[in-house]
Amino acid sequence: MKSLKTPYYIIMFCCICACRQNQISMKPYPVSEKEDVSDDYFGTTVADPYRQLEDDRSEKTAAWVKAQNEVTEHYLSQVPFREKIRQRLTEIWDYPRYGIPFREGDHYYFFKNDGLQNQSVLYRQKISDGEPEVFLDPNTFSTDGTVALKSVDFSADHRYAAYNISRAGSDWQEIFVKDTQTGELLNDHLQWIKFSNAEWLGNGFYYSRYDRPDESGQFTGQNRYQKVYYHTLGTPQSSDQLVFEDREHPLRYFSAQVTEDEEYLIIYASEGTSGVELYFRQLKQPAGKITLLAKGFDYNYKVADHERGRLLLLTDHGAPNYRLVSVDPNHPKPDNWIDVIPETTELLEDVSTGGGKLFAFYLHNASTKILQLDYTGKIEKEIRLPGTGSASGLSGKRNEKTLFYAFTNFTTPSDIYQYDIPEGKTTLFRRPETKFDTDDYVTEEIFYHSKDSTPVHMFLVYKKGLRRDGNNPTLLYGYGGFNISLTPSFNIANIVFLENGGVYALANLRGGGEYGEEWHKAGMRDKKQNVFDDFIAAAEYLIDHQYTSARKLAIQGGSNGGLLVGAAMTQRPELFRVALPAVGVMDMLRYQKFTIGWGWVVEYGSSDNEKDFDFLFRYSPLHNLKEGTAYPATLITTADHDDRVVPAHSFKFAATLQEKTGGNHPVLIRIDTNAGHGAGKPVSKNIEERTDMWSFVFQELGMKIEN
Repeated sequence: MKSLKTPYYIIMFCCICACRQNQISMKPYPVSEKEDVSDDYFGTTVADPYRQLEDDRSEKTAAWVKAQNEVTEHYLSQVPFREKIRQRLTEIWDYPRYGIPFREGDHYYFFKNDGLQNQSVLYRQKISDGEPEVFLDPNTFSTDGTVALKSVDFSADHRYAAYNISRAGSDWQEIFVKDTQTGELLNDHLQWIKFSNAEWLGNGFYYSRYDRPDESGQFTGQNRYQKVYYHTLGTPQSSDQLVFEDREHPLRYFSAQVTEDEEYLIIYASEGTSGVELYFRQLKQPAGKITLLAKGFDYNYKVADHERGRLLLLTDHGAPNYRLVSVDPNHPKPDNWIDVIPETTELLEDVSTGGGKLFAFYLHNASTKILQLDYTGKIEKEIRLPGTGSASGLSGKRNEKTLFYAFTNFTTPSDIYQYDIPEGKTTLFRRPETKFDTDDYVTEEIFYHSKDSTPVHMFLVYKKGLRRDGNNPTLLYGYGGFNISLTPSFNIANIVFLENGGVYALANLRGGGEYGEEWHKAGMRDKKQNVFDDFIAAAEYLIDHQYTSARKLAIQGGSNGGLLVGAAMTQRPELFRVALPAVGVMDMLRYQKFTIGWGWVVEYGSSDNEKDFDFLFRYSPLHNLKEGTAYPATLITTADHDDRVVPAHSFKFAATLQEKTGGNHPVLIRIDTNAGHGAGKPVSKNIEERTDMWSFVFQELGMKIEN
């Protein structure tokens, strides 16, 4: 491969931007070194001149990252209200936040963050009486708060707690074990774990792991041959018992579940993010074999509980809006299933159990509704929520009488409620005290029509007294994929935007799960363009109805939502003033070659298939940037330890966009260090990232900060 251009330290062109409400000077973009690299896809030659940026551990890439961050910081350092935004974010972020309490033995456990702690702390408290005490403090795991606590699982006798940690935002996890009575940390230390918790049985637990990767490919190499193991306490990981593997299918996920009564081991197999195959083993039969329960991978399944020799299965098999069925493992054919909670016109999002009851969580226009039922499926009552929003929790052991749940919406931080099962009574347990007035804001729900006339639901949040004069700065957020539902939730960082006159819009696009599996499938694979059309139509609605204008409209999304933003800005660049693609999947022709990208093939399709290549190539953000087009002001964000959507996607997109854009709007990339895809990011890093994001948005939209 020969070099086509001089190294990136040479100036490509000088983009001096004296624009917007203040004079912001732009440093020249670093020139990214190009190479003569291309691939042949079924007779179509596709150039990939920035492929060397896929090597995120090379010295050249490190120098490129440093140079790009310097350009971004040069811009942001000139925003006159950047420090005001940081101060306001720090002020409003500083309030106590609590998680949902859960019972283990004679203790309640709960997470709490005092306000600005980098990681929330796990406390416990005697149920009878006593003061809360720290059980696990992730802030002690590292000096900078970049080691996060991912999950905690307790043994059946409550004596031991296995907890997962993640370093620097990576998907790689490690498991440690703590004695709950003595507080002692055991010698058990398990590594090379992804997408797994600890499922206890007796003196050990099941978990899923990969083989140790080569050091060079730890954060980019394709993950293959996940396996289920059983670990016995006090033994080295090397002696763990292999429970389940599939040598014929290296690109599958496998995970384990043990039913609460420890009667059954359930093995979940999946070829991607959608579609499951189920296996089971009867644990109290010494020679019990692992047996197929539900053949994959056309449908989704989740075991909710075991009841008198039958498994309760939440599934979309024969029910796109999901149903709960009772299955005899010895006669598992669908013809033998018995409906416990039949399918309805609303999505049955989840079924939790506790206190001998079933709790059915439904979505009505992306907001939660909860029904309490007995194990025969008889509806006993609806648990009335305080308004339109999202609820979670109501989960516990069969012998518990008290459960807890959380309720939130766009302007309400999570309130915690206590639910007395025998009395059927709900009482407020905890309500956070915030440093802003939630009553100042309005949430509106509307439906608009997409390009093909499909009605799409959207939430709008804004300050009371909004004037629809087409001059309001507006942020449109979307995701639209992987059966994920976007429901009302509180984001403390958005308050800064709202209190300064911003309109926040969240669209429930096809590809998500808000209206069941049919809604999901309408935005998958060759129908992915529906998602982009839905998002573009949302922008057009906001403009047509005078909430905003193209010069005042910003769009935001992360991961699959980053792909959404990338596709929207390349298809309709004139429609948006600012684009904020975060950790996005931008190269749709090569995504499957990195880490667990192969798991998204069921959602997207693969360029290895000719038919799939045709539709992927048509919308792939990286491959649809056109020379000389005036693109929106763009701030791309990614992180050096993102091994979910590797940073190469954002690197290559930024280099290409900087090269090809024909407008005067800045194209910046912000590359965080010691951070990953987003989960577990410390509060300090969140504040810094949101400070920079809002500084960019306020500057480019001509906003004035009022606080």
